[in-house]
Order: sequence, then structure tokens, then C-alpha cells
Amino acid sequence: MYQVTVEPTGDVVEVEEGQTILDASLRQGVWLPFACGHGTCATCKCQLVEGEVDIGNASPFALMDMERDEGKILVCCAIPESDLVIEADIDVDPDFMGFPVEDFQATVVAIDDLSPTIKGVRFELDHPIEFQAGQYINLNMPGVEGARAFSIANKPSDASVLELHVRRVPEGAGTGYVHEQLKVGDTLLLSGPYGQFFTRKSAPEDLIFIAGGSGLSSPQSMILELLEQGDTRKITLLQGARNLSELYNRALFEQLAQEHENFTYVPALDNPLPEDQWEGFSGYVHEAAIDHFGGQFAGHKAYLCGPPPMIDAAITALMQGRLFERDIYMERFLTAADGAEGTTKSALFKKI
Repeated sequence: MYQVTVEPTGDVVEVEEGQTILDASLRQGVWLPFACGHGTCATCKCQLVEGEVDIGNASPFALMDMERDEGKILVCCAIPESDLVIEADIDVDPDFMGFPVEDFQATVVAIDDLSPTIKGVRFELDHPIEFQAGQYINLNMPGVEGARAFSIANKPSDASVLELHVRRVPEGAGTGYVHEQLKVGDTLLLSGPYGQFFTRKSAPEDLIFIAGGSGLSSPQSMILELLEQGDTRKITLLQGARNLSELYNRALFEQLAQEHENFTYVPALDNPLPEDQWEGFSGYVHEAAIDHFGGQFAGHKAYLCGPPPMIDAAITALMQGRLFERDIYMERFLTAADGAEGTTKSALFKKI
């Protein structure tokens, strides 16, 4: 067991033999910036001030030779070989609650077809999980190398259950397992919570949520919690899908909009089928946002969740409408097909 002192906060983390600095930190409620979790993105780069480490499988692109010589490490794969002092670039949001990462046994209690490409999976946990709406878990599946990251779709008050929305990724081992092999009664191992995507409850601004595909999961959790707690800010959800069959959970949000005066639901289809007889907004979800708000977004906090092209288009639209970086938060889903190679499919959760 080694002790790692994190500067400038002074937090002390106890690290087991063979454990990474990041894993130990998250399990003890000490947050360090990270994204990919397996040494390829450089988000978790820190300065080694004192001590000896095994830098692990850090990518030569994420941690260059010159940086290694200067004592830089990636805490997601660095393993202590002595007591350490590290210096990290820590900027923790005051609304971040910092729940420690834990391990759970999760038993499947329901699997539903939410759309032709997305399954809803509900687990019962062996003990309650504490998380902030918007965070994610890492799920381990038999025969699949490396954990897979999935956002939590239920609200935090439902602490003994876990709802995930899993989109089938072509040739994806993890999502393929969920869609083709997972069945009710199966028990899997998962860990969490992870991530810096969460609602800034202390901020007074009204809220815009823009979601595409299975990216609806995090906004669903956030909105359900806000409405449950009686939040009085105006909340607008814009949900984008290709056609009507992919626009899942529409009835849930239409019902919530009827029950809560401060909640507005705007669905958008970018390629509706003739049989859809669609009378709502036709176009991309960022175009629906421009239409709904008249291109003016100042005075809001925006939360974006979905595939990279949707995120990029939404950021452009919001910033052209006078909403700036400090008020935009995003959860960008990246898979190996998007260029995030590695044994673990990770999402990049960050504020731009």
C-alpha cells in the first residue's frame, strides 16, 4: 500500500499494490480529471513531484518521450512503486458531489425494445448507488474484453435500480452482447459512478437539454430529478431522431410536459417516413433548437448529449445564438468507429 498526495488540494489517497492512481482516487472520492481511462487521450496528465511510478501502457502520443523525461504521468495507467506526490490541474465544480466509485453486482430485471436500435435494460443492484444525474457506470460483460461505459437513465432517488439505454453499434462487442445475449436474470459486475456531466443546480439560468439517439439517457435522469425536486427554472428538452420509430420515450416526456408548466418537450425528426405522418419539427435537433428559441440562447445553461456530429452542430448553433463556453456542458459518445481505439469503449465527458 502506497500513499499518493495530490497537490494543490492536499488530498491523500491510499493505493493498493498494482492499482492505478486514478482508480484509487475515484474509489476514495478524490476527483482527478480524466476521459478515456486507458492512456490514450492525455486528459489525466499530471506532474510527478516525488516518488517512483510504473507509467503503465501510456500511449506515446498521449505521453511523449520529452514529457516522460520531465516527470509527466497519466494517472489512469500509472501505478505507484513508492509513496508519491503528484500535481494535478484540478478545477472541481462546486456542484460536483464527488461520490466514491464502488463495485456492484447487478441483476437484469427487465429488457425492453425502446427503438429498433436501442434497448432499455433495468438492473437491480446488490446495494444502493449514490450518483449525480448525468453520470455513468462501467459495465463488465462475459467474453467482452474491457468494461463499457453507459450513462444512467434513472433518477438518483431510485438508488437500488439502474436503467441503461444501449444503442446497437455495428460490430460492437459490448453492445452486441447486450442486444443478442443478455437476458433477464443474468448478473453482471459494474462500477460507478463516473463522470463530470451533471446538473449545475446552484446556477439560476433556465435549462436547455439537447439529446440525440441513446444520448437521451443522461438528460432523462437529469430532468426526472429536477422535476421530482420541484425545480422552478424553465426546462426545455429537444430530442432528435431519424424517424418516428427511433423517437423513444416520447410519451413519457409529453406526459411530463402536461404535468409541469416549466417543462417543454420538442421532438425533431431529420428523416421522417411517409407512414410516420409526422407533424412535428422536421430537421436536425440543433435546427429545432434555433427554431424554438428564435436563435437566441443567452441566459441559459445548455446540456448536450449524443454523437459527435450532433454535439458539434449544437455547439455552433448555441454559440452563434450568444451562449458561451462557460454555459455549455456536453457528453460526447465516442466509440472505436469514431476513432477512440482501445480495449475499453469510453465516453468523453467534459465541459468544453
